[in-house]
Formats: sequence, structure tokens, C-alpha cells
Amino acid sequence: MNNAAAAGRWLLLSALLGTFLEGCQPSNKSTASQPDLLKVNLDTTVRPGDDFFTYANGTWLKKHPIPASESAWSIGAEVQEEVYARLKVINQEAAQAKATEGSVQQKIGDFWATGMDSVRADKLGIQPLKPELDRIAALRTPEDVQNEIARLKPLGVNALIGLYVAQDAKNSEKMALQLGQAGLGLPNRDYYFNKDKRTANIRKEYAKHVTRMFQLLGQDSVTAKASSAQVLKLETTLAGSSRKLEALRDPYANYNKMTVADLGKRTGLDWQTWLAKMDLTKADTVIVGQPEFYKTAGQLLKTTPIAAWQAYLQWHLVNAYADNLSRPLDDEHFHFYGTILRGQKEQRARWKRVLDQEEDAMGEMLGQLFVKEYFKPATKDRYEKLVTNVVSSFREHIQKLDWMSDSTKQKALVKLSKITPKVGYPDKWKDFSALKIDRSSYAQNVMRAHQWWYQYNLGKLGKPVDRTEWEMTPQTYNAYYNPSNNEIVLPAAIFAVPGLKDEDADDAIIYGYAGASTIGHELTHGFDDEGSQFDEKGNLRNWWTKNDRKLFQQRVNGIVRQFNGYQVLDSLHINGKATAGENIADLGGIVIALDAFKKTDEYKKGEKIAGLTPEQRYFLGYALGWQGHQRDEVLAQRVLTDVHSPANLRVNGPFADVPAFYQAFNIQQGQKLWRPDSARVKIW
Repeated sequence: MNNAAAAGRWLLLSALLGTFLEGCQPSNKSTASQPDLLKVNLDTTVRPGDDFFTYANGTWLKKHPIPASESAWSIGAEVQEEVYARLKVINQEAAQAKATEGSVQQKIGDFWATGMDSVRADKLGIQPLKPELDRIAALRTPEDVQNEIARLKPLGVNALIGLYVAQDAKNSEKMALQLGQAGLGLPNRDYYFNKDKRTANIRKEYAKHVTRMFQLLGQDSVTAKASSAQVLKLETTLAGSSRKLEALRDPYANYNKMTVADLGKRTGLDWQTWLAKMDLTKADTVIVGQPEFYKTAGQLLKTTPIAAWQAYLQWHLVNAYADNLSRPLDDEHFHFYGTILRGQKEQRARWKRVLDQEEDAMGEMLGQLFVKEYFKPATKDRYEKLVTNVVSSFREHIQKLDWMSDSTKQKALVKLSKITPKVGYPDKWKDFSALKIDRSSYAQNVMRAHQWWYQYNLGKLGKPVDRTEWEMTPQTYNAYYNPSNNEIVLPAAIFAVPGLKDEDADDAIIYGYAGASTIGHELTHGFDDEGSQFDEKGNLRNWWTKNDRKLFQQRVNGIVRQFNGYQVLDSLHINGKATAGENIADLGGIVIALDAFKKTDEYKKGEKIAGLTPEQRYFLGYALGWQGHQRDEVLAQRVLTDVHSPANLRVNGPFADVPAFYQAFNIQQGQKLWRPDSARVKIW
């Protein structure tokens, strides 16, 4: 892009995005010109000691019902709405521009144009998939099946195998080939076996859905039903050898390093040839997460009729691309995955779904434009200082632990000091110059994006680890801790509070909203039940004394028991073991950021704002971060598939363990959140 065009684009972005992130810069100022954000959200008909989540957010929940097109609605969704609106105009302008071939603007514009051209998508029907569907129809031998699986993998079709390149958990300086369980059409293995009425109905609806999709591919009703039955039988066998959600969180049990030759012996398959078909000719070792799954996969490739594999591969191909194809396929895909599984009443606007797909395809392209105007260096510096303050508080917490020995404390302090914070956006951006985007078809552009990401990921094998890389874009309302890099990654958008300007954001809100629920939370992940098994260099290695580990596990068991006791829907309870890491991180983030907040002038002055003390505002600021609600269907799905507890329990659960919360809101015995001292969990 030439300089004049670039300058014009920045002016356009400035006009579009306005002051989106300017409102996220914290200060201790207040204003009488608008109601206090925390105060107006309160539902004072609810006692804080009975249900603090609803007390803090109840009025907001009443005023923000879940839109028909959504399965949930939250503060994060409102941030996303602001991002959507601005990115929409950026894409529309790009599509109308006569941009230079290969430029960022050309790729954004062409992706948008094909995505929004529903008429062309309807006209093309399944034509974009026809070459692969023809190949599947021509399969004759197990080797043919393996070859087709290899062809589909770069297209984003995870049929049978989950293959990727990532850091070796025991040698974080090395990128390693990894294999994980995959190949299911339902969210996870429990959906194939749980006998409760809700899940059993989903299985029935899934069979109907797969049948209808085969009919849309051109099969008659009898053949389609038979094809669906073959898919269900094959997937159920694979699910039987898949591990449960909580079992996938054990890093040692899911680390099984072996040579490719040994993998071949265990599975009875020629993996060397198979991997070569997937452009992995140099691979000699592989880390297998779940060896029993691949033993079953090897048996199935030898014993399952070719016709069943044809049905399975046809299904997974069309399932991967249904929402990029004609309306009948898109609508049927939404009916099951949107309405049946997630409770959505209607399809989301097409333009939003195109932006989601664009985010997956080349989100960092948009990210570069996003932060140029809306996460200035001064803003980045402000949140980096907040990170420093929370880290300092965590250091003090470790030093004061009464259950950990000095030798383990010193190692914990070393690990904490080595955590790399990444704030706002990457220092180095991904190069998408090799990604071809044109106006041939929406599905073709999505296919090329999948192929680009596949080659990008495989290209890491045998190369030095790039510790500057980000796995999220700056415009993502989320954050993460990476144990292999020992880093916390905090995208710019995670600091946004819709409708809150700089002068309204006092430190209490910022320390609760960003310091506790994001920064402190991610730091604590380095010391939760899973992250604590990695050392300061990001290697899976025990750095604990035997007794300290035992004492730590006793505290983990306490939070597991606590969350196992929460019933959320029908007979569904929280899986305390599967959610332990997130629950530990929530609790750790709250107590660590609170002590960091206590060093601010706002806390020391003790003055009330909108009738709320600094400490009360801190807890309400944290609850603000989980402001949201969801439909029963998606709640049921998340209980089975998500390692995070529902939003209300991410507030009520950890708060019930924090003595300062009891003091701030005068929580008394007999109220629902009250727990005796002996039952309150304290870890970090």
C-alpha cells in the first residue's frame, strides 16, 4: 500500500473507531454528569450475602435480555458489538476500494465481498466441495482413506486425527509434532454416552441432522439415513477411546513421546508414509496425547468398511464448510449447532459471521489497524504498570505463605519473576503475504486460509521457538497463560469497559475488572493445579518438595469439593476437577489484585464514590467482568465441555472464600454465600 493510501486508511479508522479504548484508561476522577456504572447495575432486592453476582449485575441483566440470535449475552458481547460495528465499515470500504493486488486492503475487501455474496453462494451450492467429494466417492482401500484424511487436514477438516506442531512440554525450546484425539461431530465424548434426558435428545437430533445434511448433498432419504447411522457408529467407537474433559488436564498423562516407528507398531499403521502425505517428511518423533485413541483409530482403518469411511469423510467435510456454502446447508447447520445445542432462536446476522470467519482467517491484519489508533503507547504503558503492581502483590503473597517451605517458595518466586507479560498487541506481526484471497468464492477463501494456517503451523517444526508470537488478536476480548512460554497474554480489547470513559474509571474498578479477573487470574494459572507442574522455563518438571505438593493438593481438593457442590441446571453439577484450574485462578486473582489495590491512593483515602467504599467498588468491579447470562442449552453444553465455571459462580464461588468480601459487605452466618472459616479455601 502506498503512503497516501495508508494515511487515508488511518484517517478512516480514526473516524470509525472513535474513542473505543480511550474509555479504558483508569484514573481516580469522578463525575456527576452520568450515573455511576457500578451503582446503576445493582439489584438491591438481592442481599450481597445470598447472591452477589445478581446483586452486582441484576439491573443490567434485566435491561439486557439475550438477543434471539445469541445463546448468551455479556459485557464481552457488548465490547464485541462495538468492534463489529467498526470493522464492518472498514470491510465495506475495503471491498469498494480498487486496492493493489496482494495488499492488506485487497484481501480484507475480497474476503468480505465473497462472504457477503449470499446469492453467489446459493448459486454455487456444494460446488466448492465437489473435487473433494469426488475423491471421497472414489475411495477403494484403507490406504485411499488415509490419503484422503491427509488431503483434508490442511483444509481444516479434523477427520480422525488431531495433528499440530507445538512446544515440547518437557523441552520448551523445541517445537514438536503432536497428536491429540479428534474426529467427533458432537462437542465431546460424553455426548455419545451420557444417559440424561437432555443429552439423549441431543444424540437423536444429531442423527436427524446428519441425515438431513446427506440429503442436501444429494442422497435419497433411505441412503442418507444409512449414511448417518454409519457416521454415528464410527464416531461412537472413537468417542469410547477418547478421554474425559478432566482427564485431558493432566499434563503428564497426556504426554507420551515416541518415535514415529513406535507409533506405527502401536497402531499397526504406516505413519511415516501417512505423515509424508501431510507434508511432514522430516518428522521422526511425535508426542501422542491419548495413545489408546490412536490404537482404536488404527483398528478402525483396517476393519471398518470403505463405505462407512466415505460417509464419515463426506460428513466432516460438509460440516466444516456448511456455513460458507448455500443457505439450505447453512440453515441446517445452524438448526443443530445453533438452536439444538446452544438455544439460539435465529441465525446471527451474516455480516457478523463473516467478520468472525475473517478473524479466524487473518485477524492480525485487522489487529494492526486496530491498535494503531486505539491502543496508544501511553495506554499500553498504563496497563503494563498495572501488571507490575499485581505481580508485586503476588510476590508478597508467596513470601507470606504459611503452608509452603522456603525452598519451594524460592523456586516459585523465580518462576513468577520469569513470567513474561504481553500487553495490548504483538511486537512482531504475522506475515500474510503468501495468503491468497480473491473473489472466486467464500468457501474457497476459507479453504485457502485453512491451508495457510496449516503450513504456517507445520513450518515451525525444527525451527527455534518464537516466543514473541501471540495466539490471540488485539481485538479479542479474552486473555491467556501459556505454560510452555511462561507468559501471560493480554489483548488490548480485554481492558475495554463499554460506555465507561477515562474520568469515570476509578482505580477500584480497574483493579477489580482488569487487575483481578484478567491479570491476577492469568498469573495464577502459572500456579494452578496444572500450570504449577511447569517450571520457570516452561518445562514440565517437578520443582516442589513432596510435602509442599501434598499440602497444595489438599487445598486444590478443597476447591474441587466446593465447586462439585454447585448444581446449575436440572441434575447437572459443576465438574470441580475439570474446572479446578480456572477456579483457582479466579480466587488467586481476587486476593492478589486486592492487595495491589490497597496500595493505591483511592484505597488509602477511603472515600466513598456513589455511596460505595473503595473495597466494595473493587468487588463490584470484579463482578462487572462477569456480567452476563446464557440460555439453558448452552449452559448445559458448557458444563460438559468447558473448563470454566458459569459466570455467576466465577463471582459467588471465589468470593465465598475471601474474608475481605465478608467484611466489605457484612456477610453473616445464615446467608447463602457464608462459609465457615474451616471451609474457606486459601491457596495463593
